[in-house]
Amino acid sequence: MAELRENGPYVWVTWLTKLLVGENSCEWAAWFRARHENWSWEKVPSTFDQTTWQINHTALLNQIREWLEAEGKPVFVENQNSFRLRGSVRTLGGKPDIISTSGGRGVIVDAKTGKPSPSHHVQVMLYMWAVPRALRQYKGMPFDGKVVYREEEVDIPSTAINDAFVSNLTGLIHRIAASEPARRVPSPMECGFCNITSSDCPERAAADQIVEEETKEF
Repeated sequence: MAELRENGPYVWVTWLTKLLVGENSCEWAAWFRARHENWSWEKVPSTFDQTTWQINHTALLNQIREWLEAEGKPVFVENQNSFRLRGSVRTLGGKPDIISTSGGRGVIVDAKTGKPSPSHHVQVMLYMWAVPRALRQYKGMPFDGKVVYREEEVDIPSTAINDAFVSNLTGLIHRIAASEPARRVPSPMECGFCNITSSDCPERAAADQIVEEETKEF
């Protein structure tokens, strides 16, 4: 049986991104992960090729680091950037790929090896908001962001972190960290990518429930 976290809900940044842009709808999955110790619940076996992804991601990350260092900028990578932003009863955790600073400003860069997605941009925006609050060395520093793909780059100005974004973000965190279960929206598509089994989520929908019909109307 899944065990509750001793120190209260712990919310990981990447659980929020697809919910914020509407790519996912089931807030309950993030609520469950936030409240329960990761080792204590059974997981759906993954078919994701973690090794290949890690190799490709590391190669792109090293390339970005070399670009920034060639410009004479200090570069901090992954584990150096790990943070925990503690609220009154909840904690937000994350680990930006790259943080670099110059002239009193910072930039947070995330390397993505897959197809471009709005959730990638929101992930960087979350870091832009959280890092100067969570890491003392960056307190009060304005941050820009950048998402780097193999074929393109997307710049995110510091002005993207406006009142509307912060309100949507903090509202989602409150719902996920609340004592009452968050909204559960089971669907074959979304549940097919979720690693929570039916033993903890009896409403889990099977991917094979997607039925294709034919029509002559188009």
